[in-house]
Order: sequence, then structure tokens, then C-alpha cells
Amino acid sequence: MSDKLLDEATKSKLPMALNTDLRNSRFRSDRAFFAKLTETQRAALIPPPKQAAKPVMKMQVYDMQHDTVLSKGKLVWANGKEKKPMDADTKNVVAAGTATWDMYFQIFGRNSVDNLGMVLKHYIHYDNKYDNAFWDGQRMVYGDGDGKIFGSFTADPDIIGHELTHGVTQYESGLEYHLQSGALNESVSDVFGIMIKQRLLNLDVKKSKWLIGENVLKGAKYALRSMKAPGTGYVNHPDLGTDPQPATFDKFVNLPDTDRGDWGGVHINSGITNFAFYVTAFNLGGYSWEKAGRIWYAALTDTQNLKSTASFADFKNLTIQKGEQLFGTGSLEAQAVRDGWNAAKV
Repeated sequence: MSDKLLDEATKSKLPMALNTDLRNSRFRSDRAFFAKLTETQRAALIPPPKQAAKPVMKMQVYDMQHDTVLSKGKLVWANGKEKKPMDADTKNVVAAGTATWDMYFQIFGRNSVDNLGMVLKHYIHYDNKYDNAFWDGQRMVYGDGDGKIFGSFTADPDIIGHELTHGVTQYESGLEYHLQSGALNESVSDVFGIMIKQRLLNLDVKKSKWLIGENVLKGAKYALRSMKAPGTGYVNHPDLGTDPQPATFDKFVNLPDTDRGDWGGVHINSGITNFAFYVTAFNLGGYSWEKAGRIWYAALTDTQNLKSTASFADFKNLTIQKGEQLFGTGSLEAQAVRDGWNAAKV
């Protein structure tokens, strides 16, 4: 999206589009740096907190007040205590950040992003009209959006859950951010992001609209992505055109493995594996995190078998295997996983 806006920016909008692209590039670079560190190196830069007798969420929210130097952020909320009056963005981050920690701990037994009790740090109101939210390898950063195409990037709990899940992937398989493994990286974040929203709002698979970023992208007809029907998140948008995501592997989009090529289309081709999860969860019924989510989490955290360069087929085979291990060979759950991947033509 940012590339399209940059390519088509008018002279008056070009500085803002270039600034967003610059910030995005820097955050991606930071995240790639942290993703390559060993456990020892990572602990040296981000020492894990002292282990508590019982896991408990540790979270802080900082107001950047439109600055870009993160050390200047003003602490507005910490571990349940309000340091300053909470604005809408603070409330959004606290609610979704808490929902993310809760789901990972209560459903999957995971203690924060790193499974060691990491403090979740959120930085809101970053820069002026910054059109993105980002996990930079150690914390969350949110822009307010330009107010015309994008609203605040704290507006959707699935976006917050999505970005924090990039941290989980970083500490587990470390799926490389290009080509099919990069699309899997993005898809896994959408999968857990949508589950976090569904659980927060008590939506089962049939009540959920399966939309990512439906409030971030302004306009009642638009969302950033649709997991139920990839390619329909936004249609004929006046600035963005039509969502380019395919739903099936035969429509895989081959793009250059470069920054301008979205590293081989990681945000585009993730629609394929998103659709596989949607079909799996929908066919199983009930709440997505009860069965389909458990299978996807088991695959994501199997660091012996999920390689950082995994292809769609690799992840398909691993999720089928996990479905059989968790629910039995020949089980309805394992068959639902097969049916999901078959629907996506992987």
C-alpha cells in the first residue's frame, strides 16, 4: 500500500509519502536485525525480566507526542496504572495489548512475546500522520494515520495483535521476510491477529467478518485485508485501487525480492495461507482459537521442523501433522486442515 501511495503521490503529498516510506524502511531494518540474533545476543540487548512466581502481564504505553525519538516518549500507562489521562489510542492499546497477552497465555500457555515475560512496550502518536504500525524487534510503534486514507493504527485490535505476533515469530521459527516464508510470516500475524480480535469481541467463526484493519482503513466499505475473501478487502478505492491479494496458490503473484517488490509479495501472497486458515476454522466451527488456532500455534512453535525458509507446502504439511498429533490420525480436525489447504490450492 505504501509503495502504491508513493508511486502515485501528487507533488503536495510526496513529502509525507516519502517520510512514511523512510520510517517503514528503518523499522523493517531494525526488525530484520533482531530476527537474526542468537538467543544469547538478543538477551544481551533485551535482558528478560526477572521471572515471577506466576506469569503476569507487564505492559507500558508511551506517548510520542508526534516525535520520532523513542527515548522521548512520555509514560502514560504502566502495568494497570494510569500515569496520565488516557486518550482513545491509549485505551485501544491497553485493551488489545491485554487481549493479546491473555490469549497467548490462557490458550497457548505462552508468557508474553518471548515466552519469558517480556515487557510489552507500546509507543503511540509516533511522528506526524505516520501511516503504519510496527513491531521493530523489541517494541510496538503506532502512527495516527493521515486522517484521510488511514485513521489511527491503534483502531483495530487485530492490527495490534498482528504486529505483536511478528515478535512471537521472531522468537520462534524466525520465518525469513521474503518470498513464501515472508508471506507465511505475514499470514501467521493475520491469523493470530484475527483470533485476538474474535476472542476480545466474543465472535465465533460465523459471526466474525474476518476483516483485518476495518477501522484503520477509512470508509465503511474498506478494510486492509479480508481473510474470508482475499482480494476484496477494498475494491475500487479512490487512492489504493483494488486489493491485489489472491486466495489460491494458482494465482500466486511473482514479484521481485526487493523492498519495492514487497520482498516477493509478502503482503500480497499471504492471502493464500490466510484463506487456508479461514476455511479450516470455519469448517470446524465454534471459536477459531479452540482447534484451528491450537494447530497453527503448534506448527509456528515447532522450531525443529519449521525452518526459517519454509514454503507454503512445508507449512501445510506441518499443520496437518500437528492436527493429527493434537486430535488424532483421521480426525475431523486433521481433515479440516487438509480441506483448508486444498481450498487454497496449496
